[in-house]
Amino acid sequence: MELIYEGKAKRVYKLNNEWLVMEFKDEVTAFDGLRKEVAIGKGRLAAAQTAFFMSYLEGNGVRTHFIDWDGDRRITVRALRIVPIEVIVRNYAYGSFLKRMPMVKPLTRFSKPLVEFHLKSDELHDPLLTMDDITEAGLLTREELQEIINTSLRVNDLLTNLLSTRGLILVDFKLEFGFDGSGRLLLADELSGDTMRILRNGKHLDKELFRMGASAMDLVKAYAELNALLGIKS
Repeated sequence: MELIYEGKAKRVYKLNNEWLVMEFKDEVTAFDGLRKEVAIGKGRLAAAQTAFFMSYLEGNGVRTHFIDWDGDRRITVRALRIVPIEVIVRNYAYGSFLKRMPMVKPLTRFSKPLVEFHLKSDELHDPLLTMDDITEAGLLTREELQEIINTSLRVNDLLTNLLSTRGLILVDFKLEFGFDGSGRLLLADELSGDTMRILRNGKHLDKELFRMGASAMDLVKAYAELNALLGIKS
């Protein structure tokens, strides 16, 4: 397969004109790559989480790019034209929200989920975008933006309800979207502890642990705990 992209957490290979293979790396980074460690087993755990969540969403009517998981570190996905925007859905006050709104106490639950847009750019530190920013730049139409908002809120409802049945709290998460060959918007990228903040009894089972100073192996143990709670065989 042809390697067409390598990021901090994944490699992407071209399988054919319609399908790609995403390989999850046994590495963990934080602070735009300033902290980086090897995390043996993390790739398989994160791939399993993505396969689990994407399959669950597909079963509940959400279109995704997910096709299959090889049981290890690779998933097969549909090739999409990716929108260069990250969508953040927040249920509780945490992370960058607190930096711009310091008068809100950490982990305050919002009266309704917040949906944010950020430009995908490590160099610019993923700046916050308004809807007008996005439409004026020609990245999306108003109708496409509204579809993304509606889908993101639907994903939030589904994941929040699923995780709550396991005693887990979904603090926030990141989504990406892309267009397929027919012009349909599909959920893309991954859904794992790398892109979600999930609490159990106040403990993070996500990459926030690593940001807070835990070791890479502590993070792997947390991902394994999350998979066990969700019944993911990984």
